[in-house]
Amino acid sequence: MSTIYLSQEGYDNLKTELQSLKSIDRPRVINQISEARDKGDLSENAEYDAAKEAQGLLEARISKLENDVANSRVLAHEDMDTSTVHLLTKVTIKNTANGMEMTYAIVSEAEADLAAKKISVTSPIGKGLLGKAVGDIAAIEVPNGIIHFEIIEISTL
Repeated sequence: MSTIYLSQEGYDNLKTELQSLKSIDRPRVINQISEARDKGDLSENAEYDAAKEAQGLLEARISKLENDVANSRVLAHEDMDTSTVHLLTKVTIKNTANGMEMTYAIVSEAEADLAAKKISVTSPIGKGLLGKAVGDIAAIEVPNGIIHFEIIEISTL
């Protein structure tokens, strides 16, 4: 598995979610399985089947998070170069067609959250902005066509 680069906040969030899944959700699902098992015949027990399926999904999520935490590397903000757009920089861009300005943090897939204005470095916009400097125009192909963004400002998170 490849290294996942995260901010300290992203790393802390992963560890918190993992701890919550292990200490709260796992015992809850185990209890649901136990209660369903006590209701009798397992071959026709939909509640038992649902609880076992929930356990499988939970264990898969825990496994993925454990792997992500083990392969994570926290990048220090002090070492960030803001001459170009790269992972863990905040970039203000302007759509050249309509003049609308937006500010996004470029983060790893694990931290991406569009509602929080954090876009993945592997998303079309994230890829299109990488390596650009202030004043550059990025032509980014999106499902609706090509959008041109001017890089207005680059800073650290």
